[in-house]
Order: sequence, then C-alpha cells, then structure tokens
Amino acid sequence: MAEDAPNAAAEGGQPAPPEGSADATPSATAGAKAAEALLPSLSIWPPSQRTRDAVVRRLVQTLAAPSVLSQRYGAVPESEAERAAAAVEAEAFAAASKSAAAESPASIEEGIEVLQAYSKEVSRLLLELAKTRSAAATAPAEGSAQEAEDSSPIAPAAEEAAVKEE
Repeated sequence: MAEDAPNAAAEGGQPAPPEGSADATPSATAGAKAAEALLPSLSIWPPSQRTRDAVVRRLVQTLAAPSVLSQRYGAVPESEAERAAAAVEAEAFAAASKSAAAESPASIEEGIEVLQAYSKEVSRLLLELAKTRSAAATAPAEGSAQEAEDSSPIAPAAEEAAVKEE
C-alpha cells in the first residue's frame, strides 16, 4: 500500500481509501453528484424556440421555393407561405403539447415519441394546406372556364346549328 501512495501522488490523484473505510462511500457519491452537475440535461420535448423557428423557416422554403411539394401543388408566395408555415407549426406544436401534457413525458424515449408526433402533425398539416390551396386555385379556374363557355356567344350558336341540322 505504501507503494501505491507515491504513484497516486505522481499522477495527481489521491490514494484510494482502504475498502472497508468510511471514506469510500461518500467520495463515490460526491463524485457521481459532481458528474451529474457537469453534464447538461437532455430534454427532447418541448423543442426550443430556436428549433421551432428553424421548422417554420424550412416550411416556408418548402412552400415558396422549388420543391417536390411546390412542383406538385404549386408554389406559395413567400408572404403567404410565412403566415401559413407559422400557423402549421403552431397548430402542430399545440397538438403535440396537448398529448405530452396528458402523458407527461418523463423519459427521453417518451419525449422522442412526442417529437415524432409533432413532426408527423407538421407534415400532415403542410400536405393538407398544399392540397387545399391547390384545389382552391383549380376550382375557380375550372368554374370560370365553364361560366365563360356558358356565357360565350359561340356556345348558343353552336347549339342552334346542331338543332337546325336535325
């Protein structure tokens, strides 16, 4: 044991207390507490405001810039995309927070589940928005084309010609 003490002093540490001593338990407990204090706590849910802002920026980019979604359903003007993206994110966050409050995520795994639900809700709402906007844009165009055809002076003339031929 005397040989261990000089090596421990040379390494900058203290010699280990004898196994049966009372000093073994408190120093181990104090070391564990010190390690816990130094480690940052990991919180999956709720996301930080910075993360939520990044989600909104990405949604705006998806809606306004060329993307698979904008190519299929049409691009959204940036000012409208910003309002829509903020609304989508806020609604998804509220829905996920509501489920998190009911479950109260106590572990990292539960927090991950809530975060996945949030992500799925953002995706669902974004797709719903794009489809609704696309349908609204095509419906008036189709309706106005039909109205223009009905009110066109050519349409009644064609019907009269068809009747005269019979």
